[in-house]
Amino acid sequence: MQFDPLKPTLAIYGIKDIKNSGYPVFVHDHNISFFNSGLLNKHVQLERLTRKKFDNSLDCYLNKLLKTEKLIDAEFDIVFVDNVIGRAFISDDGQIRFEGPVRFELSDSLETGRCWWFGKEREAYVLNHELAHIYSCLPFFGNFKENSLLVHFDGGASHSNFSAWTYKNKSLKKLEAHWDLKYLSSLYNANALAFAIIGANEFDQHSVPGKLMGFASFGRYSSEMEEWLSKNDYFQNIWGKKSVFFEKVKRDWNINLQSFDQHNSFIQNIAATFQYVFQRDFVKKIKELKMQTSSEYLYLTGGSALNILANTEIIGQNIFKDVFIPPCTNDSGLSVGAGAYLEQQKHGQVEQHSPYLNNWCLSETELKYTPDDIEEAVEYLIQKKVIAVCNGFGESGPRALGNRSILALADSKQQAKKVSEEHKKREWYRPVAPIMLERNVKYFTGLNDINHLSKYMLLDFKVLEDKVKEIEGVVHVDGTSRIQTIFNRAENPYIYDLLKLLDEKHDIKALINTSFNIKGEPIVHTTEDALRSATNMHLDGLVINGKFQRL
Repeated sequence: MQFDPLKPTLAIYGIKDIKNSGYPVFVHDHNISFFNSGLLNKHVQLERLTRKKFDNSLDCYLNKLLKTEKLIDAEFDIVFVDNVIGRAFISDDGQIRFEGPVRFELSDSLETGRCWWFGKEREAYVLNHELAHIYSCLPFFGNFKENSLLVHFDGGASHSNFSAWTYKNKSLKKLEAHWDLKYLSSLYNANALAFAIIGANEFDQHSVPGKLMGFASFGRYSSEMEEWLSKNDYFQNIWGKKSVFFEKVKRDWNINLQSFDQHNSFIQNIAATFQYVFQRDFVKKIKELKMQTSSEYLYLTGGSALNILANTEIIGQNIFKDVFIPPCTNDSGLSVGAGAYLEQQKHGQVEQHSPYLNNWCLSETELKYTPDDIEEAVEYLIQKKVIAVCNGFGESGPRALGNRSILALADSKQQAKKVSEEHKKREWYRPVAPIMLERNVKYFTGLNDINHLSKYMLLDFKVLEDKVKEIEGVVHVDGTSRIQTIFNRAENPYIYDLLKLLDEKHDIKALINTSFNIKGEPIVHTTEDALRSATNMHLDGLVINGKFQRL
């Protein structure tokens, strides 16, 4: 295929779900990206605009989003991302239609489809879900390094839930693509027992993985528990018949359970065993691929790459020179990956970006603040008040990284409980994470080198026992903490200056950093969202584009 390097690229993930159920079933996290000359100019996860978590209704909003940026009549290349349930898109008014070719095997490149675009036929392409995940690395890490292993692992993509590729001699080659590891991802996204333990319903399905991972830390793995769960097929299909589980617990363990009591050690041990099996088998697969390919680098993507315990173990194996995981590694980054793929074809590379990419319908607002503005926020924080930040553009992906964050002191379990359970209305077992400067990550962990993936909050760190008390609010029950590291001021000037002043003037080395949203809602997008949410959550202060205001 030949592409015009002067044309921008519009990338769309908007495949329609199997039914209009009011919540995502197979398709979630619709998003759209616009690239020009290797730069990602515009991007948004639909949920940020509609305020509907995991929103999958782009067919209802695409025309409006294009009009907002005056893109309907512009010249650009169009690339769609597919899903296991299909490769077609149609807007609610029929003005935009796309059909990708039917394929029974996974392609290793773009494919040409048919597109009807506001009254005329236009050339358009489709990139499979697997490669869109993998290429979402490019805007954050640059071109793939020579002799790399590229892995996607999620609940389900186009033709697989696990695919592996190599990049050698500047060429991409598919190794395998299959559903062999579906049993692992299903423990988190399609298992009736996991849903029951977390207390989730169908609408909550995409929140289950993160919740189950946090809850698992309260239990312990045992081989006996694994054998029992395996023999009973992990109780994955006890939807609507939970009594089967309780009966087998009584028969096989002589434990008389009446409910899925999250404080019960037996229930906690089930979750811990789920996590252990996932982590063990996933890491084993990565090690096998490393042995098979002798790859020096690993690029890991897909929703399963949000499992920080598995990520941390993979890095701890020290079998790769480096590991790369993008901040939008789940489906929220599919349009980023598809657009990056096409832009690389045109220009040979994609520019490197910060994670702050959610900017559709946001004006170019300059971040302006003075030392007094920072001082005012610090004074509130040291009084044990809770503040929020809405600076510039929002983070790509599911985690707040300082631009859409709630901040508070990290030295108190009571403060952490207040932030998490009272302000955010989250479950009791879910930990909150800290944010700190690199030098302080070294201080709390005793490590000489801090892995760069911690800038995206993708790793777990063991906190030194004698330092736990200083940040006990952000140390989980297992003694670990999901630290976000600020390596330099350029990454986030406001947060860097805030942390620096706290450290140097008040000897405060870390803050709670949790996403700026209440349970059931997406992370805030606009300043109006921020004001409304901060008021509803009864926060004490709010920073908007560097300026602090009391609430």
